[in-house]
Parts: sequence; structure tokens; C-alpha cells
Amino acid sequence: MACNRSSESMKPDEAPGWQGENHSNTSGIVRIFNAASCDAPTGDCCRNFVYGPLDSQTVPSAALPRLSHRTTMSDFSFRTSHDSGSARLGRFTTPHGVVETPAFMPVGTHGTIKGLSVEEVAAAGGQMILSNAYHLYLRPGDMMVRALGGLHAFTRWDGPMLTDSGGFQVFSLSSLRTVSEEGVVFQSHIDGSKHQYTPESVMRIERNIGADVIMQLDELIAGQAEFAASRAAMDRSLRWLDQCRVEFDRITRDGRGEAPLYEVPAGAPPMATVDIATDLVPPRQSLFPIIQGGVHPELRVASARGILERGDWDGIAIGGLSVGESKPDMYATLEVVDPVIPRRVPRYMMGVGFPDDLVEAVRRGVDLFDCVAPTRMGRNGTAFTHDGKVQIRKSTFRLDRRPLVDDCPCPCCTKYDRAYLRHLFVSEEMLGLRLLSLHNVTFLIHLMNTARAALHDGSFDTWSSNWLARYHARP
Repeated sequence: MACNRSSESMKPDEAPGWQGENHSNTSGIVRIFNAASCDAPTGDCCRNFVYGPLDSQTVPSAALPRLSHRTTMSDFSFRTSHDSGSARLGRFTTPHGVVETPAFMPVGTHGTIKGLSVEEVAAAGGQMILSNAYHLYLRPGDMMVRALGGLHAFTRWDGPMLTDSGGFQVFSLSSLRTVSEEGVVFQSHIDGSKHQYTPESVMRIERNIGADVIMQLDELIAGQAEFAASRAAMDRSLRWLDQCRVEFDRITRDGRGEAPLYEVPAGAPPMATVDIATDLVPPRQSLFPIIQGGVHPELRVASARGILERGDWDGIAIGGLSVGESKPDMYATLEVVDPVIPRRVPRYMMGVGFPDDLVEAVRRGVDLFDCVAPTRMGRNGTAFTHDGKVQIRKSTFRLDRRPLVDDCPCPCCTKYDRAYLRHLFVSEEMLGLRLLSLHNVTFLIHLMNTARAALHDGSFDTWSSNWLARYHARP
């Protein structure tokens, strides 16, 4: 069944989420779709704003040119203010909303933040979440996600989203994969089936999944790898970036490949791919490149410069960290690339999510973070606090009626005490895993909220120094 979407016109300052950004749309018109008039289930296909230089005449969505769904300069932007050294306050605008930076992105590897609902993550202050293309490709399949309305509709998260290419997961399968110039051949960790990842196939997968920001396929190696191995991986990542961008642009220009037909159960709503003409149009997305080079400063600089020589980007990621190198080496790497990456784009530090690392990285100019550590550690009974990590199973908490963290707004801290949390874990109750996972995610989100407030009022340098001193004070 085709969607008979209606549309209406609005001035930019009337459109929700516009917030006065300096976009390139000069027509004065922003076209939005009215989900209430959509025949498709829940109107999921109509939620997104479509910004673009459209004329003021209202026309049916089916008559809109394909260009209106493509990525334009108005879809992604980044503005900064209130600098403190390399740290800065920012606003990253995406098709699904604005992300105030610096910010931590909770990780929903399989399309869910493990143990938590999207409503809980939103209530915790989450702005943007991450999913993993490798896992979604294997199960339920990128085409299936596309047929079910794309990642936003599938997960019911209506804010900004990012997908990692899955390079980290593929390269962690050291005994199950083979790397060549063409890509990576690997065995599924689920059923042992053989698959091939190429830069082109990864772009097709991520464009099927439909997150706002998608990552290139890169080659990741151990943090302490020798110079020659690090250089080879860095050079290959740049070559793969070229291939990723060509395929990304081809899909933007020519559309996605036709999806297979799925037979739905009797009485169930049709798949989103039933309207072939609409489904072929790719969602509005941005491709981020990834800086590699191990702990070798000259390679990191060469990688960043190689990325910049290849054109303009809406954001740049720093990869290959927190993979075995020391913390001083991690921080030194950020200091090396800080003056090379343009200030006009957001910097995304991949896979780093311990509280002190976030504060140290913000001091060195990083804007976005993601990591599975908060939920993984929460499920194992470890909680983040201002005084370092706490293992809630310790017998010292058996009679402790204090909240886990005094100023934390999460339900774990506002409703329960340490004694009860310990009881949940020693009794192997599922609620304990959920509460500590939610606490850790909330803790990092609010840590970045506090960093933003300190940047805004000019106290960031003092605040960050004092916060780190307290965090590391306990032996």
C-alpha cells in the first residue's frame, strides 16, 4: 500500500528543531510531511523533516523529485561557541534533530541499548544513539531493517542515530577472517556462514539500515602495533574511504537497489518497501571518515591530512583507540590530531566511554563519544561514581542505605539504596542489571551535560581539573 502523505509549508523559524541554524536553504520554505494523514502504520515513513529549496506550492509527496530526499547542506551542520582551550560547546544538526555537544552516545549494538528501552534512554537525556551495522547485517539483515521502515522506525527511536560499519567487530574475529585489498572475508559468529565485507557493500548495508551518520569501512589493528603495520592499515583505510565515498555518492545519485518482496502474515501491515519508487530513494545520511595510525604521531597526522585532501566532511572520527594502548598514548594521540582537524566539524572518538577518558578527551577537542562499557559494566555490578568505579557486590554495602551517587537523577539513585542494589546482584535478580546499566548511561550523559554547562559559564578548566582530581583520588 502506498503512502498518501500530505505536506505543508513552514518558514524555517516555525519548523520544530530548526533553532535558527545558518543553513544553506535560501528559499524560505521548509517542507514537512504530516504523519497524521499517512495510511502507513504509525506514520513512521513520514516522521522526518525534508529541508530543501522547494517552491511554496504544496504538492503530493509522490510528485516530489528524488532530490528532495537526498543529503543537502541543510541536513547536517555544526556550530560551536564558548571555547576553553581545545574544548568547545557545540550543536550538531542532523535530519532527526540537534545534538548538543560534547555528548555521550549510548550504544544499541543490535538496535537496543542492552536491557533498556528507548524511553528510558531518552528520559536519561540521551540525544543520539549508536547501532552496529555488522550485527544488524547478520541479524535480522540490513534489507529486513529497511523493509521494516529503517532503523528509526524499527527501534522506535526518533532522534539522531549513527551506525558503525562493524569494522571493529570484523577485525576482532582474528581467527575467523581474512583481510585483503578488496575487503574482509569472515565467518559469522552466529552460524559460521561466510561473508565478504567490501567498502562498497558496507555502504549499501548502512544505507539500507538508514542511520543519520554512517561510518566508512576501515582497517583496525592493535593499539601497540608496529609502525609498518600501522602505516599499512592507515593507507588501506584511506583507499577504502575513496571507495566508500564513490559508492555513497552513487547511491545518493542513482538510488538504492530494489528490495526483495516479503510476504507478511495475514492482517499485518505491509512492509515499507511495498512502495518501490519511494523505497529506492536513500535516506538523508552523512558519511564520516576515520583517522587511523595507531600511536604513531606522524601516521595520525598523515591520516587526518589524507582525509581532508579528499574533500569536505560533516564530521571526522578518531578510531583505533582504547584497543590496548596506554591512556597517556591515547591522550597524546588526541593532542596530535587536535590542530589538524578543522574546528568547523564535530570530532567523534570511537569506542571510548570511561568517565575520566571523556573529560580528558573533551579537554583535547572531542565532541562525541560512544562505548558499550556503561551497560556491560553495569550488568557485571560495576557502577560509575564521581569517586571512581564501585563494585556493588562488595559486602561493605550490605547495610549501606545511602544512594549510589547523591546527585544522580537516575531511578537507581533516586529510588533505591546501595544495600538493595547489592541484594539484587547477589540474588541474581534481573532488576539489578537494568538499574546499574541505566545508572552508568545516565552518569555519562549527565557528566557531559555538566561539561557543557561549565563551558557555557567559563568554568570548564577549573571544573575539569577538580573533577579529575576527585575521580582519581581514591586508591
